[in-house]
Amino acid sequence: MLTTIRRLGLAVLVAAAVPAAHAADTYTVDPVHSSVSFKISHVGISYIHGRFDDVGGQFTIDKDDPAKSSFELSIKVESVDTNNKLRDEHLRAPDYFNAKQFPTLTFQSKSVKPVAGGYEVSGDLTLHGVTKPVTFTLKGGDKVVEFPKGMHRVGFTTDLVIKRSDFDMKTSLDALGDEIPIDIGVEAAK
Repeated sequence: MLTTIRRLGLAVLVAAAVPAAHAADTYTVDPVHSSVSFKISHVGISYIHGRFDDVGGQFTIDKDDPAKSSFELSIKVESVDTNNKLRDEHLRAPDYFNAKQFPTLTFQSKSVKPVAGGYEVSGDLTLHGVTKPVTFTLKGGDKVVEFPKGMHRVGFTTDLVIKRSDFDMKTSLDALGDEIPIDIGVEAAK
């Protein structure tokens, strides 16, 4: 019996010495506290600014093994807003976003690696029915806050530049810029 107790005690000691595996945390994008905005050159003299008002997605963050983390974002193209109703309707039309045929803009990560201040994320961006690889640095993620009580939140920001012609959006390339700077700030809760 003493041998059994010693073995059991040793098993408890060994179990206590092995660190518990940390589960990855999954967060859902909070659309109220997130934004995706862009700007486009207008005849080379100024910029027109816009945003998308309907943003969603999910993050899975594994701090112990960042390569197992994943990020996905989904944007309803119909929600484009440039603060001009007629222009927004034109942007939703077939010669620009073609929101009826391509209602969603998506990003799905393929690889994640830690870098100073955040993560380098590579994945597929799908816009206007065309999927292209993109890589960018997500800044943040190191701080989790509880707000309101009982809800844990994490946030990230990034900016990137895409060429709209790469996504078969070639209308008015002579008057409107091809390179589109995009600014993303997302907050997500678990």
